[in-house]
Amino acid sequence: MTTLTDGTSTLTRDALAVLQPGFTGTSAPSWLLRRLGEGLASVGLFGRNIASPAQLSALTAQLRAERDDVLVAIDEEGGDVTRLEVRTGSSFPGNHALGAVDDVALTREVAAGLGRRLAACGVNLNWAPSADINSNPGNPVIGVRSFGADASLVARHTAAYVSGLQSAGVAACTKHFPGHGDTAVDSHHALPRIDAELSVLHSRELAPFRAAIEAGTRAVMSAHILVPSLDPAHPATLSHRILTGLLREELGYDGLIVTDGMEMQAISATYGIERGSVLAIAAGADAICVGGGLADDATVLRLRDALVSAVRAGELPEERLADAAGRVRELAAWTASVPGPPSGTGAVSAGLSGTSPRADVGLVAARRALTVTRAEHFVPLTEAPYVAAFTPVANIAVGDETPWGVAAELRRMLPGTETGRFAGERAGADALAAAEGRRVVAVVRDAHRHAWMAGALDTLLAARPDTIVVEMGVPQSPPRGALHIATHGAARVCGLAAAEVIAGA
Repeated sequence: MTTLTDGTSTLTRDALAVLQPGFTGTSAPSWLLRRLGEGLASVGLFGRNIASPAQLSALTAQLRAERDDVLVAIDEEGGDVTRLEVRTGSSFPGNHALGAVDDVALTREVAAGLGRRLAACGVNLNWAPSADINSNPGNPVIGVRSFGADASLVARHTAAYVSGLQSAGVAACTKHFPGHGDTAVDSHHALPRIDAELSVLHSRELAPFRAAIEAGTRAVMSAHILVPSLDPAHPATLSHRILTGLLREELGYDGLIVTDGMEMQAISATYGIERGSVLAIAAGADAICVGGGLADDATVLRLRDALVSAVRAGELPEERLADAAGRVRELAAWTASVPGPPSGTGAVSAGLSGTSPRADVGLVAARRALTVTRAEHFVPLTEAPYVAAFTPVANIAVGDETPWGVAAELRRMLPGTETGRFAGERAGADALAAAEGRRVVAVVRDAHRHAWMAGALDTLLAARPDTIVVEMGVPQSPPRGALHIATHGAARVCGLAAAEVIAGA
């Protein structure tokens, strides 16, 4: 390896400083600690890195022993997208449930409670909230991650979420700029395109981001989407017009700009992550998120060297890279200056067990979010039902590790409850056969997006009109069944709230 001069060493440290890589395992690998010593300033955590509150606290302490101001980031939206409780389901409902309640004080309290859990475990940057407007109900990746379809509602709850989260000393990262709600494509798999007119974008998509900026959001995450009315040639993450012209200059945002995961196919399959990372920094991004799928030292070195080479070749101004690295360090300094929760074992346990000023705020919010439509003579169940879960393929943001539904909660209330998962054209008939005459609770997720799921409900309700339907996605389809419950999300507490109604608890 070439011996580094002082100038090159500064350049290399800046190139490392703008990266936010992930890693595998529940303790920090030696390569990651080494890179922190060389200038890496951020680390991203995912469900694979978390086993328990004590383990997570030990992991973040291990990182801070190497660099005391390290940004420890996580994708913890609550609701369907949880990393803290990836194996059990979240103790907090997600955005759509909070939007359904439409109580900004409650949204602020939920975000503050989640922030306290993160802070107690040593996490200081959350890639949340989603400020996307659910303007396309067929959207395969946003859905219940959005507060709703109304711009003003999404704006006020985005602002409340930002202020609540940051009151706990955890930096908010409002996403996905300039708005991922009006897409029919998941950017994990391809490059979505939004053809909305400029006037629509300003009145609709941008409204929640203006509110987040006014609320003081410390970070904003870019979207891998093509918006021709803003830039016909480049996706937002790589667009100077969007990141610098619109976000920085027109909207007046001065905080950290983070990219969405650069390994997502919208970027990696079109530009490649090295070229994409150079273009993103040149466009105005300050931090490169990579590590949801790529999580090793080789990737970090490839990106570091791509940035250094681009500066040396004159493709990336050294001042722009230095500015980006400076913004990362400024945010790190802010998180280090904010008083955290009390230290000690008790505080760490509180981080995941929920001993906050109102420990049950998540369940309170989930109960308030329910929309319940009862048939005239519905009576709560007293005997164990059969729970038929009609299970779509989970999008990558949600993942398939996190349990969802109502079966586990009903089993506690009505011992003997059994369950099965069904999908495809025969789902309804197979569920009827498996139920063997027992009362059926049908659990669906975005029934309006899946023809096979709607057909399964048709089959069930034709044979068993007393079927109970629980919709845990976006409730676009008309309510039907002896009892219909829309939970507005599939968090564990949403399932518990629905089970309470079914069993009359």
